[in-house]
Amino acid sequence: MPLSLPIRKRTIATFFVLSAGLALGACSGGKSPAPSQKPAKVEVIGHESELLRLTLTPQAEARLGLQLVEVGSGSAHRSRDVHGEVMAAPSAGGLPIASTGDLSALAAAQARADGEVGRLQAEVLVAQKALARAQALVREEAGSLRAQDEAESALGAARANLQAASRQRALLGPKVSGLDAASVVWVRAAVFAADLAGLDRAAPATIRTLGEGGGGLAGRPVVGPPSANPAGGTVDLYYAVANTGGRLRVGERVAVALPVRGADSGLVVPASAVLRDIYGGEWVYARTGPHAYERRRIESASERNGQVVLARGLKPGVSVVSAGAAELFGTEFGAK
Repeated sequence: MPLSLPIRKRTIATFFVLSAGLALGACSGGKSPAPSQKPAKVEVIGHESELLRLTLTPQAEARLGLQLVEVGSGSAHRSRDVHGEVMAAPSAGGLPIASTGDLSALAAAQARADGEVGRLQAEVLVAQKALARAQALVREEAGSLRAQDEAESALGAARANLQAASRQRALLGPKVSGLDAASVVWVRAAVFAADLAGLDRAAPATIRTLGEGGGGLAGRPVVGPPSANPAGGTVDLYYAVANTGGRLRVGERVAVALPVRGADSGLVVPASAVLRDIYGGEWVYARTGPHAYERRRIESASERNGQVVLARGLKPGVSVVSAGAAELFGTEFGAK
């Protein structure tokens, strides 16, 4: 029976497609170029979801500048990291100044207080001269003792008013125009009330600007005004910091490492070997063979002076990447 017209059209189209594929294969000669060697080979391992084993070529290791360190035992003093704010140190028994206040209103109040102190100083000077005249008249028997007593009372009142005005001016702190020029600043650290009992309140804290590495600045504990945030459940602690070269500015947010009583001991790795993901997970890259590396989850117990004491995650003698871990992290996720 003869084929229908649609079936004949489909048969002819299939024939032409097969003919074109055979022709292309014949033109290529049946040979494909050899693939070039890749600098890194990745393969799936089954420890955690989507972990990869990285196998690098020697040239790739040299480009990344990888450095290894063997995990060993050690100890480090514990610290608790909180956020802090740089404030102007008080002067003459005043209060520290924060940038969160209305600095323009504060500057106006300081100007009025300075003017009031100057006016009362003039009143004291006038009262002293009036008392001297009254005493001279009494000596010459030309004045009354009542006038002398009134002059003494006026001088005492003027001095009391001047003392009160001076104390009020001291509470307003240093002049707003020179806040950043101070050689010493204060840092206010907000600490959860439940953590206060475990802190070493007499030991210095470490102050770091945001994004800064290294040792940071030493903060000496000082007695500040009693302040707290009932809504956040935090209590404020104050530390004095030498502001050499104007490194810190009033209002700047900083990281404060508060010392905790006691020390942790265990396996220690450099802080540069520890990577933290967006969920707060902590990882290191361990060498599992020649040019082969795997990402291992860890949990840190404490960190101090560039050393991290581990709570779990590694065994003694394992070699971890101390320099170039971030590059391996990028290599692993760039291959997915």
